[in-house]
Amino acid sequence: EKKTPPASTVSELTQLRRLSLALHGTVPSLEEIREFESMQGADRLERWTQKLLADRRFADYFSERFTRAFVGVAQGQFIIFRRDRFKAWLSEQIQENTPYDELVRKLIAGEGLWTGDPQTNFITSAVADGNLDRTKLTGSTVRAFLGQRIDCAQCHDHPFDHWKQSDFEGLTAFYGQVEVQVLGVRANRKLKYEVEDRMTLEQREVAPRVPFLTECLPAEGTLRERLAEWVTHPDNRRFERASANRIWGLLFGIPYIDPVDDLPAPTDISQSPPGLLDILGQDFRENGYDIKRLIQIIVASRPFHLSSESEFESADQIDAATYNWALFPLVRLRPEQIIGSMLQASSLKTIDQNSNLIMRGRRFFSELNFVKEYGDLGSDELNDFPGTIPQALLRMNGEFAKDNGSASPLNSVGRIASLDVPAEKRIETCYLVCLTRLPTSEERDYFLKQYQSATNQQQRVKITEDLYWALYNSPEFSWNH
Repeated sequence: EKKTPPASTVSELTQLRRLSLALHGTVPSLEEIREFESMQGADRLERWTQKLLADRRFADYFSERFTRAFVGVAQGQFIIFRRDRFKAWLSEQIQENTPYDELVRKLIAGEGLWTGDPQTNFITSAVADGNLDRTKLTGSTVRAFLGQRIDCAQCHDHPFDHWKQSDFEGLTAFYGQVEVQVLGVRANRKLKYEVEDRMTLEQREVAPRVPFLTECLPAEGTLRERLAEWVTHPDNRRFERASANRIWGLLFGIPYIDPVDDLPAPTDISQSPPGLLDILGQDFRENGYDIKRLIQIIVASRPFHLSSESEFESADQIDAATYNWALFPLVRLRPEQIIGSMLQASSLKTIDQNSNLIMRGRRFFSELNFVKEYGDLGSDELNDFPGTIPQALLRMNGEFAKDNGSASPLNSVGRIASLDVPAEKRIETCYLVCLTRLPTSEERDYFLKQYQSATNQQQRVKITEDLYWALYNSPEFSWNH
C-alpha cells in the first residue's frame, strides 16, 4: 500500500496558536507571544505546554468541555441540578490533576447533596419533571466513558451491532437503587429495577448485568460502586481508548476515530499490531490516568505539528491525507473559541484569572451572550458543523465587533494606532495579536501603502481600524489550521 507523504511542519507561532486554542480556548495574547519568543532552548514548546497546563485557564476551559460530554448544556431543574457547581468541581479536579479513572468513579458512584457534593450532579442531570431517567444515565455513562452508542438497544436489539436490549437493561439496573431525595443522592438497596415486558405488558424485574468482561465486575459495594469499578477497570480497554480518543478530539477539533462516542470494539493486540488509541490508552493507564501527561504526549506528536495545507491536487489525495493524519485537520473554531479569541485580541495584555474584575466580568457576559446568539453546539461539539450567514454577520456587525473595532485608549486598536513606531511594526503587531503570525510580504506591502498615503493621525487610526476589522473577520481567524 502506498504511504501518504505527510505535510510540512508549521512554524512555532502556528503551534503556539494551536496550543492556546486547544488548552485555553483562545488565541495567545501579544504579551504571551513576546514571553514565548524570549524563551531559549529547543524544548521551549514543551515547556510552554507545561506552562499552559498549569494555568487555571486550562482547568476552567477543559471543565466546560467535559461538562458538555458528561451532562450536556441544559441547566435542568435548578432545585436539584447545579451545572455551574458541577463544572466548578470538575475544574478543581482537573487543576489538581485527579486521575481520570478516579474522577469517573466519583461521578458514577457519588452520593450526597448536589450543592455540597457537586459530582452528584452527574446523577441529578437525568432528573426531569421530578423523575430520574435511569436510561439516560446508562446512555450517558456508556457514551462518555466507553465511547459506545447503545441507546438504540433501549427498545430493541441493535440492528447493526452486537448490542442487545438485555445488555442495555442489565446496565441500567445498576442505577436501579439510586434515589434522589431532598437530602441528596443515595443508594436504597430495597429498590428494584423493573421494565415493562413487551410480550405480557407486565412489569418484570431486571438484574444488574454487564455485557462483557464479567470477571472485572466486583462482588462487593453498592450497585453504582460496582459499575464504576467495572467501567474504569484496567482490563476494560474501551475506557482507556475512549478517553484517549476524546482528548485527541479536544486538541485537534476532531477525534482520531469519528464519531467520538461510537468506537469499534478493541482488537486483540496479541494477534495484531496495536493501533494509536491502544498505544495512547495503554500509556494513559500505566501512568495513572494522568490527563496532563496524555495531552503532552498528543501535542508533541507529529500530526499536531503538521501543516493543514498540502500540495495534493485531487480531492481523493486530500481525503487520504486527512484520513491518515498526514495533515493537520482544518476545523472551525467553536463559538467559545471565537469569542474568546475576539476578546483576547481586543487586549494586548493576557486576560486570565489575574485580570481585573471588570475585564473578567466582561469576558464572562460577552461569551455568554455571543454563544447564545451565534448558536451553541451542545454536547456534540466534536461533530462537524457548517458556518452560517447569520454567524458571519454577527462577527462583522455585532455589538462586540463594533466596540472593539473602534479605537479607544482601552483596546488593542487604539493602543496600536497610537504606537510611536514605523508603520511596518504597527502592521506586524496587528497580525500577531489577531492571527498569531507575521504578515506576508504582499500583505505588509499592501497595508504599508495605505499608511504611507495617510496625511494625519486620524487617517492612520482609521487604517488601523480597517486592518483590525479585516483580520477579525478573515476566515483564518475563525478556523484552527
